[in-house]
Amino acid sequence: MSKQPLFAFFGTPKFAVDVLNAFEAHGLLPALVITAPDRKQGRGMMLTPSPAKVWAAERGIDVLTPATLKDEQLVAELANTEWDVFVVAAYAKLIPKTILDIPKHGSLNIHPSLLPKLRGPSPALTAILNDERSTGVSVMQMAERMDAGPVVAQARVELEEDAWPMRGSEFEELLATEGGNLLAEVLPFYIKGEVTPELQDESKATFTKKFTDADALIDLNNDARKNFLKIKAFDKGPRAYMQVDGKRVIIKDAEFVNGELKITRVIPEGKKEMPYEDFAR
Repeated sequence: MSKQPLFAFFGTPKFAVDVLNAFEAHGLLPALVITAPDRKQGRGMMLTPSPAKVWAAERGIDVLTPATLKDEQLVAELANTEWDVFVVAAYAKLIPKTILDIPKHGSLNIHPSLLPKLRGPSPALTAILNDERSTGVSVMQMAERMDAGPVVAQARVELEEDAWPMRGSEFEELLATEGGNLLAEVLPFYIKGEVTPELQDESKATFTKKFTDADALIDLNNDARKNFLKIKAFDKGPRAYMQVDGKRVIIKDAEFVNGELKITRVIPEGKKEMPYEDFAR
């Protein structure tokens, strides 16, 4: 492309930063980052900026942290620039049509699944829980309905059998990087009008949900493979755990050998990480 596209980026957590890092590796930087407001976190409830805000600040990129996207002043401020495109990755809020339609070439979303499969908030973790070693990433035009817009590009990601399943956080990082690479490669052709987006087949759509603490509870009487997949998927927020004598025991790591689950590392409530054998004694 003769000139860099002028784009704003909507995103908040580490997944968004992994996408931005992939862009940067291709020489693409947003002119503006829109992210969630600072939140109180940790034991001291310190006001903490989002990972995307920290990333932008380190590079001197302007940041907006609106509490709502329905503010008319925000819409007017965004419309005051001749954007080529808006890029969205894990922004976690529905973006209204008044904003999606501002750029010359609309808004594009990076989604870590092969749409229309696994729409919604947790496609990477759901792929692990479903034991789907072959998945991928999609770049789609954004519509008002979540993850339902026409697909601009897709890339399949299939891990070697001995690398599966990955930890949830590592798998999300891998898919975010692949998604960032894919959009960086297709963006010049998309802006030139050389890409024809394809409508999704609604009859093949599947959906994911936002996981809670209850989803990460491990019952050792349940299927060993399913428990192993849960331990791998839930390695952060929520984290896989057992209840032992009324106390929580976080399962840090495990192995699946000859059809059996072998827990290797745990963090008992109020204690430091230890080998499971020591805890069991």
